[in-house]
Amino acid sequence: MLKGVIVKNVSNAYTVFCDNQSYVCTPRGRFRQVGVTPLVGDTCVIDEENGYILELLPRKNELKRPNVSNVDYGLIVASLKEPDLKLTLLDKEITSILLAQVKPVICFTKLDLVSDLKVYQSYREYYERIGIPCFDNQHLDDLISFLKGRIVVLTGQTGAGKSSLLNRIDPSLNLKTDTISQALNRGKHTTRHTEIYWTCGVAFCDTPGFSALEITGYSKEDVKATFKEFERYTCKFKNCMHLKETHCAVKDAVYRGEILPSRYASYERMIEECTK
Repeated sequence: MLKGVIVKNVSNAYTVFCDNQSYVCTPRGRFRQVGVTPLVGDTCVIDEENGYILELLPRKNELKRPNVSNVDYGLIVASLKEPDLKLTLLDKEITSILLAQVKPVICFTKLDLVSDLKVYQSYREYYERIGIPCFDNQHLDDLISFLKGRIVVLTGQTGAGKSSLLNRIDPSLNLKTDTISQALNRGKHTTRHTEIYWTCGVAFCDTPGFSALEITGYSKEDVKATFKEFERYTCKFKNCMHLKETHCAVKDAVYRGEILPSRYASYERMIEECTK
């Protein structure tokens, strides 16, 4: 028996990296019986001779989408154009990552397609001000330096440039990429599975993209807690949800322009989607 890390999943075939070797394994049937699914990022014990995953060790965290475990950072790859930047989707990704007890980082891409970067700069400054590190794909050395020694899952809208970003970091990866659909203004799915690549001192977990993301299975209070900038304000009511309540300091801050209106709109939308 060996202990290793699941680095790739295609259907029910899991590639496990142990002692500088890779083994393709399938989970024992008892995983299905107890409703447990191995994830890329899991530390596990395998029977290397018969090709079975025998045991999963405890996870320090788990993201629901993309479905991976044991990561340090969630690197949100956000395109400014083709496809256009969707702030609601970006905010949902931030909330989803924080709910999984993972630290979010943003990398903006396709700056060269934008003629006026003033609006982009204002967004970037805001997210940095609320504690989310921001980078762009024109200064990759800064990004690599920040992520060094960490396990990082890439997430983001289809076509935002996740695989292209990895190809620029390490051209030898030669990951498949494609152009976006001009008619739909969204990317085409090229990454079909989840896989970890070690390069430049970082373990990057590439994942399939998506065009929509729902925040479900969490309480409204859980979601509210991911909007860290709200904590700077003291409302009249201690349990204020910052929606229809009077004397709400957060809504006043939105009105004064201290809180980004798109952030507050994202918050309202996510609260509406809460199922608890």
